[in-house]
This record gives sequence, C-alpha cells and structure tokens, in this order.
Amino acid sequence: MDNAQKPTKVSDDIVVSMDYTLTVNGEVVDSSHGRKPLEFIQGRGNIIRGLEQELYDMTTGESKQVSVAAKDGYGEVNPDAFLTILRNDFPEDIQIITGQQNQLGDQDGHVYNGIIEKIEGDNVHVNMNHPMAGKQLDFSITVVDLRLATPTELQHGHTH
Repeated sequence: MDNAQKPTKVSDDIVVSMDYTLTVNGEVVDSSHGRKPLEFIQGRGNIIRGLEQELYDMTTGESKQVSVAAKDGYGEVNPDAFLTILRNDFPEDIQIITGQQNQLGDQDGHVYNGIIEKIEGDNVHVNMNHPMAGKQLDFSITVVDLRLATPTELQHGHTH
C-alpha cells in the first residue's frame, strides 16, 4: 500500500494499533506494555464505547489520557445481576470458593461469568456484573499505527 492510501487519523472502519495502560482507583489493572499493541477496527464496538469515542481524529504517535465513566465503560452495577444459586445446581467438579470467578451456564446453553461473593449454607451468592462495572476507567493511550481494514476484516467485524 502506498502512503497516499494509509489513513492519517482514526475514523470508522480503520484498524487502530494502540498501546494502553488501564488504571482503576490509581492501580494499574491492564496494560499492553511488554506485549503487542491492541489492534481493533474503530467504530465496530470492539472496545468499550467511552474509549472508542475518545480515539476519533487521533493520529499515529499521538498520546492521550482518557477517563471513561462507568456508564460508558462496563456499565453501572446492576442490582438484578446478583443471584442466589443452590450449591446442588453447580457441577460436582467445580470447587465453590468465595472470590472465585466461574463460568456459569443457563438452560439454553449460554455461558456467563460470575464471581462467588459468599456462601451461606446451601445458598451460593454470585455477582454476575462485570468486575469493572461501576468503576471509572483511566487510560493512558498511544496510537501506534493506522491502516485500512481488509474487506474480510470489515465483513467479520474484527481484525485478522
């Protein structure tokens, strides 16, 4: 591809390569440091909405600090996502331990992640909210590269 076709700023359907560090309450919880940059198609919902919105019009090499409110990240804490499940409803091979994240399946075969919050007798209290729900997310980001998405990537909605 010649440079005339290379995108110069972040816009929809452009593949963005981005280095980032995510901090919550002053603690680093995720980073691309020491790994390959995160790569995604802009405008396709591949990353959280609040961060995606802040990337528009950034250029290669540009850095930025971004704070994303809970509602634009992983959502607010949903009180309806706290479930009580009978211990007998868990598969026998699963250890039920407070603080442990488990994948739980419903009768239709859908799988969800939940964190066991407490155990009271035969009742297991599970929080089905995303672990980052209700939290402000603070990002330090740098756009490393931009390129056109391939027709296959656009069709599939993600990078290859």
